[in-house]
Amino acid sequence: MSRGWDLGSWALGDLLGTLFERGRSGDVAASGKPLPELCRALLTGQGEVSGMKRAAEVLMRYRRADAAEKAAFFRFLADEMDLDPGAVAAAAQAYAEAPDAGTMGALLAAAEPPRQELLRRLNQAPGGTADLVAMRVDLMAAAKAEPDLGRVDLDFRHLFASWFNRGFLVLRRIGWESPANILEKIIAYEAVHEIHSWADLRRRLEPPDRRCFAFFHPAMPDDPLIFVEVALTQGIPGAIGPLLAEERRPLPPGKVDTAVFYSISNCQAGLRGISFGNSLIKQVVDVLGREVAGLKTFVTLSPIPGLSRWIETQDEAARAMLGADPARLEPEALRRLAARYLLEAKAKDGAPLDPVARFHLGNGAEVHEIHASADLSAKGRQQSCGAMVNYLYDPARVEQNHEAFATHQTIAAARGVKALAVVKDRKDKGLKTNG
Repeated sequence: MSRGWDLGSWALGDLLGTLFERGRSGDVAASGKPLPELCRALLTGQGEVSGMKRAAEVLMRYRRADAAEKAAFFRFLADEMDLDPGAVAAAAQAYAEAPDAGTMGALLAAAEPPRQELLRRLNQAPGGTADLVAMRVDLMAAAKAEPDLGRVDLDFRHLFASWFNRGFLVLRRIGWESPANILEKIIAYEAVHEIHSWADLRRRLEPPDRRCFAFFHPAMPDDPLIFVEVALTQGIPGAIGPLLAEERRPLPPGKVDTAVFYSISNCQAGLRGISFGNSLIKQVVDVLGREVAGLKTFVTLSPIPGLSRWIETQDEAARAMLGADPARLEPEALRRLAARYLLEAKAKDGAPLDPVARFHLGNGAEVHEIHASADLSAKGRQQSCGAMVNYLYDPARVEQNHEAFATHQTIAAARGVKALAVVKDRKDKGLKTNG
């Protein structure tokens, strides 16, 4: 990919960031009024300028609030800013009796909690989008102690799904020449394979056979939402170590035939449940397919984070693998266990038990190959006895696989992986396959 595309994407992002500028303009003068009173005034006011000032004050006061004040604010949103069930029932009855535009409009208005409009008005303040994303992190924590706050979280998710839909997102390539504040965030947000130093980051960004792409939102132009790291290789790799090795030599462009997505990191905890990964992978596949000559295969090299926990539910022979040195484990036995886990272990809703498997299979990938001793880091040993998996994104089959998984929870898998999951001897018959 050319440096020109990279710089052009940043220029486009900067332009959009200017058009949708939400940079925090500094703290506003505080009126001293309680947060609920400020929120009521914000909802009843009509002036745009005064509304932005009130919204900015609410957000400033929230940022300065202690834990007790934030909890009280969420209770206010849940109780005073909730639906009126009687009004909803009456509006629904009126629509049932006379289904026209007027009664439907009244029903829609009654069925929307006032807190949704409050959140929209708060979003008008400078930096409002980022503040609300951060606020949701506090809300999700509070909802663990008070589950009925989940009603408030539904409104956050509903609005975020609109504000952060694919049409508003900007894809940027992150390179070694990208702004330092962005690079610092890539280091901080990396969630799969820790970036240990600036030199480590440089090895992942600068060589011609390495790529990194991220989605940004115009309201948060300097903060990535999600990013993916890509290695351009010859053939499908079976271990993460060689991809990240310090002494690795870049592969000449003429030998590249495979794009390996080896790390995907969500950056904003407040956007949990808002999916970007599917769109990101599909767009990056399209970009790489057009710009990298000779590229034929698109795969991941993914962790299996739930494997060790699942092995704990199996028989004594399987559990003996836990805590052992992955480099000394019998590779075929571990691969069979991993295949059984990925293809057969289910959550209560019938979806795959493994979260990474749910993500890639839901995107239309297939379980392509399983590798033992693929991640010998402390994290890899702890979560999967060192095993990793390739998920294959075949452009010709992605949509078909996605439909089969979404409709029937059918898991697409290569013949060799399916064969691994077949019980081969008596000892294997004792292994359970449910979650």
